[in-house]
Amino acid sequence: MHVAAASARDALIRSAPVILAMLAALTAGCGGGPTIVPVSGTVTINGKPLTGRSGFVRVVPAGFRAATGSINPDDGTFVLTTLKPNDGCVTGTHPAAVIVNIMVGSRLVWLVPERYGDDATSGLTVEITGSTSTLNLDLKGPLKAPPKPTAEDLRLQEAG
Repeated sequence: MHVAAASARDALIRSAPVILAMLAALTAGCGGGPTIVPVSGTVTINGKPLTGRSGFVRVVPAGFRAATGSINPDDGTFVLTTLKPNDGCVTGTHPAAVIVNIMVGSRLVWLVPERYGDDATSGLTVEITGSTSTLNLDLKGPLKAPPKPTAEDLRLQEAG
């Protein structure tokens, strides 16, 4: 009996690191993630609300899911979503992108300068310290009108 108890104790000691690692992994998912706060705001171009165009805002935290939001073409406003609708964005300083383009036939046409469509080239950075409804992403440059489709664009569109 004494040998069996010692053997059980030794097995428990050898497995302790595995048990502790499993407990740490289980508790990490229980509220230990990053803080997500409600975030909304306006996209402007040359200081004026981006209206008449549909698009998306994307904020990209390092090591976590991006927050995205549709741009309202009526007033340029957006509400960010990370995990649940309109839950916001992870706190911190993050690169951002504004995607405003359309397909014309088989061509992708950017209505704002294309560099803004990629968080690596946009030059846009946001600092989220808490809940906000006044985040502003101001783009610089020309706002293009959607081009009229060419005969080739229409043919391709009809061919599907």
